[in-house]
Amino acid sequence: MEFTEAYKQTGSYAFSPNARFLAVAVDYRLVIRDVLSLKVVQLFSCLDKITYIEWAPDSEYILCGLYKKPMIQAWSLTQPDWTCKIDEGPAGVAYARWSPDSRHILTTSDFQLRLTVWSLVNTACIHVQWPKHGSKGVSFTKDGKFAAICTRRDCKDYVNLLSCHTWEIMGVFAVDTLDLADVQWSADDSAIVIWDSPLEYKVLIYSPDGRCLAKYQAYESGLGVKSVSWSPCSQFLAVGSYDQMLRVLNHLTWKVFAEFVHPSAVRGPCCAAIFKEVDEQLDMSELSLGDDFVQYSSDNASEAHIQVRYNVLEVPINLPSQKPPADKPNPKQGISLLSWSSDSQYICTRNDSIPTVLWIWDINHLELASILVQKDPIRAAAWDPTCPRLVLCTGSSHIYMWTPSGAYCINVPLPQFAVIDLKWNSDGSCLFLKDKESFCCASPEILQESSDYSSDD
Repeated sequence: MEFTEAYKQTGSYAFSPNARFLAVAVDYRLVIRDVLSLKVVQLFSCLDKITYIEWAPDSEYILCGLYKKPMIQAWSLTQPDWTCKIDEGPAGVAYARWSPDSRHILTTSDFQLRLTVWSLVNTACIHVQWPKHGSKGVSFTKDGKFAAICTRRDCKDYVNLLSCHTWEIMGVFAVDTLDLADVQWSADDSAIVIWDSPLEYKVLIYSPDGRCLAKYQAYESGLGVKSVSWSPCSQFLAVGSYDQMLRVLNHLTWKVFAEFVHPSAVRGPCCAAIFKEVDEQLDMSELSLGDDFVQYSSDNASEAHIQVRYNVLEVPINLPSQKPPADKPNPKQGISLLSWSSDSQYICTRNDSIPTVLWIWDINHLELASILVQKDPIRAAAWDPTCPRLVLCTGSSHIYMWTPSGAYCINVPLPQFAVIDLKWNSDGSCLFLKDKESFCCASPEILQESSDYSSDD
């Protein structure tokens, strides 16, 4: 794997949907770089520090959220002189997003007073009153024709279906939730999933015309749903809960066909490959080294003589778990990280009460495929969009990669670089690695066809 040098950044970043450009915020400047060479192709100056970046789906426009101001600025890559500024005045701006046609910007005001659709073509705007959330509660169909916007009025949650062509409301239906958490269209646009707040375990499946197709409730007492994700093929719906279980529903009957537990002690029989990150002390005694190198290595002994690798473990094993305090809100337990591979065969999860462990499940065989036991809590994990390859980071100077054929540790060859976040671009050719104040990019090797990496190997 090849790495670039480090470049400065101060927070937000985003790959363009066409995988050609990388946008990075550096204080009040928006830097657009070419993905292949990382050369600067455009530089825009905003009126305040940039807190959020989002590309338009056509990769021609990009918006910057200046939430301290608060306002939105948008820029064009093809027309550098073109500018756009959106200021809601006293209502403020809590969040902004692009519409699928790349010619409208949706903003949510502070305190969820209204959601406004701003046109970049004719400067018209349309208001939707009482949006449920600021950054959540809005989902677009994959074909870009419709938007589902959650609202709340008279102590009741509603879903508004809007046409993304005319922005007229095509229909409104009430949903059976106490406090709606979020909404998500399926990848084939055939169904809408809605789930309740953690205080009420409730997952609801609706058709686009407002019919309730299914209602799922795993249990009644205790905190409920923590994460929800459709599979890319739309055939499965994964639900992570506070009871430290992952449940997968099918799209035909909307019944649970798989339940995966995340125990702190793994016992046999278990076919999963278990990898544990360990430090390996390098033996330097037999090497003939100069005095200068010996002096340098003694000053940097912790870095120079230690490398990281995976050990393969056998069951039974005990995993490092922690019990959240009972007197504090939002306990660190349950399935918060939940991500599907691009082929819908694998799903990775993290149980927050065992934060150093990543679980990888094989949906085709309905079994645990692998367990990755890290030294530090897992910060982020991301699937390659082109093949079943998973990369994760833990805030160390390494990244960790898993494929169905095995797992390995990769050192980032940059001084004082700790990877706290990562992201693939859309064609899988570039991996963004984020440090606290800098970033670099990596070019992973192209894997063979995914059929060569089956779980039977």
